[in-house]
Amino acid sequence: MAQPRTHGPSPPEFVRAAEPPGKNKTVSSRSRRARSVPPITEQWGVSGVPTSNEADRQVVLEQEYVTALYARLDALREQAATWLSTARDAGADRETTALWQAELARLESVEDGLCFGRLDLRDGRRVYIGRLGLFRDEDEEPLLLDWRAPAARPFYTATMAAAHGVRRRRRITTRGRVVLALDDELLDPDTAEEGALVGEAALVAALTADRTGRMRDIVTTLQTEQDRIVPDGYAGVLVVQGGPGTGKTAVALHRLAYLLYTRPHLRTRGVLIVGPSEVFLDYIGQVLPGLGEHAVVTGTIAQLRPDVRVNRTDPPEIAEAKGRADMVDRIAAMVRSRVRGPDEPVEVEFEQQAVRLDPPECRRALAMASGTGLPHNQARLVFQQRIVELLAQRLIDRMEGVVFTDTGEVIDGGSADGRLSVADVRALAAAGVVLDPDGDEDRDAPKRLLDEVDVTHLRSALLADVAVRHVLDELWPPLTAQQVVADLFANQNKQWSTPDIPLLDEAAAMIGAEGGVTYGHVVVDEAQELSPMASRMVMRRCPTRSMTIVGDLAQTSDPAGASSWEAVLRPHVDDRWRLAQLSINYRTPAEIMTATDDLFATHHPDLRRPRSVRAAGESPWRQHTTPADLPDVVTEVVTEHTNGQLAIITPPAHRALFESTLRLPRPPTISDPVVVLTPAQAKGLEFDAVLIVDPAAILAAPLGHNDLYVAMTRATRQLGIVHPGPVPGELLRIQERKP
Repeated sequence: MAQPRTHGPSPPEFVRAAEPPGKNKTVSSRSRRARSVPPITEQWGVSGVPTSNEADRQVVLEQEYVTALYARLDALREQAATWLSTARDAGADRETTALWQAELARLESVEDGLCFGRLDLRDGRRVYIGRLGLFRDEDEEPLLLDWRAPAARPFYTATMAAAHGVRRRRRITTRGRVVLALDDELLDPDTAEEGALVGEAALVAALTADRTGRMRDIVTTLQTEQDRIVPDGYAGVLVVQGGPGTGKTAVALHRLAYLLYTRPHLRTRGVLIVGPSEVFLDYIGQVLPGLGEHAVVTGTIAQLRPDVRVNRTDPPEIAEAKGRADMVDRIAAMVRSRVRGPDEPVEVEFEQQAVRLDPPECRRALAMASGTGLPHNQARLVFQQRIVELLAQRLIDRMEGVVFTDTGEVIDGGSADGRLSVADVRALAAAGVVLDPDGDEDRDAPKRLLDEVDVTHLRSALLADVAVRHVLDELWPPLTAQQVVADLFANQNKQWSTPDIPLLDEAAAMIGAEGGVTYGHVVVDEAQELSPMASRMVMRRCPTRSMTIVGDLAQTSDPAGASSWEAVLRPHVDDRWRLAQLSINYRTPAEIMTATDDLFATHHPDLRRPRSVRAAGESPWRQHTTPADLPDVVTEVVTEHTNGQLAIITPPAHRALFESTLRLPRPPTISDPVVVLTPAQAKGLEFDAVLIVDPAAILAAPLGHNDLYVAMTRATRQLGIVHPGPVPGELLRIQERKP
């Protein structure tokens, strides 16, 4: 199996002019055959390791190998830094320098968990798996395979029933550059070795580890259901539908990393990740660099239009109305209404001359420009050119009807348009009037004063004339997206809300204003929150419709959000999309998922919840209090909590109160031990423990049942609920805790 040596253009290819002379080109973009890695003792000359038992000996041997891998990584970093410095000193262009910076950043991003696995194959070969490919300098023998390489696939797919030639799968746990533990799975039933395990120790360790406020990649623990999706090369829109804890976000990011590895051209076109909030984007920020990828742009819907500042919040009913698909027709109607066909003749002043345009010819020019199908501002140019042609012709006809003789006399022509006819010219010649002093023209032809250059200059002068442009703008004005949407809602102050952003983008597309950047692939997380207008905005960013859409219809909280993937996608891609479903919940303990039974069954009887794979041994609880005592009760719970990161999830109206009471920073820093979030901000995140405050107020919001479901499923260990007043019926069966 071949594996690309690096991601994107290799250093020798993109900075040849800046290469230090005499340097060995140790990084190449050519594909290499994934050959066997010799035993450690042969590879690094380890003669023997005295240890008390075989398990300890294996750890020491793996440490030797991992240390050598880091030494190779350090050498590549030093080389990349040298080439970057040389490129800067040589005055290389910005693109070249940026590529070198990206290469250095790629090598630095894999510091943690560089090597995390090993395959022992039945034919005696041994293959190490890691976050990027590393090769021996002198003979380019692969020392470490990129996890996306075809030869690395058995690390995720091999089972006892289908071993794919694998005898042993070893997961290597490291902290920094130190090997901490090994987890072996023997896939050959005829083999038994001391210390070898058959199980999912690495997965369990990842599930039970303390949360840090940053998303973990799952590259070391991809499960079968997830692994089917990661290498999916479908060229259209792939929808990953999964409930809480199924790893859908991580699967989408790993799929993106895989696509960038197998389709390097995507880097030149760019890749975009759209997330529901800045908090979420911060949360996932380190995953892709940890997988060896940096060529990715991230942003929220609002951030896709950096020219617009969001400084207003719409009521839910207004936000829902702005997200509807019929806003397209309303915006189009507003744009069309700005084009005016006159009912009376239009007088145009140009250099002290009045030229009249009749309504029929104005309307014909308008129809011709509209018929081009161009956006408003581009079609306006076509209209202007046609009107200027008409004006120029009127003026030319007038000027051509006036002839200067060799004595300076002015003679008006006798034809209907004022021009001298052939008969006029002959009569004047017979009378001795010289019309062509230079004798260059045919005396039998009508005389013209203006050549093509003169006509071109006249048209340019008309277009530049203030009075002429005023008339043209009255008939077909130039527009901005802000003007169109402001007029649509009579928004004189032009203060914008997040639901306005897709409307501004739609208006910009209709008038032909500068739009957003287009990308080769787009990932949309929490896609169920996108309104029809927001979906149109995202689709414009990816003309090829190569996309990974991630979401859960049971977690939709935006009133304008999705209730059906087909309804969202069919208007844009017809049937060029397909659905991949995740059904196993790796994050949320069974006890917490059971606590959501009544809530889920009441509001989503037609959907199936994901199945939890583990129990935490701690039952969710609820506690009754009064509105007056609410801050004290929350403070008490926070004080008692000592086990991992705690998120307080509460309605927006309470957020400032608890941040002040608990003296927490604002805005929240997602890595803090205690954070206060709204359900919308908590979407897509996970914490060791969650305290939900005032669930009744959460339920009172539009689609509040989905918000509460989101809040309840963020915890990996503990869930508590504090309700000031009666408990909502959906939570009645949760065990009550007495103060």
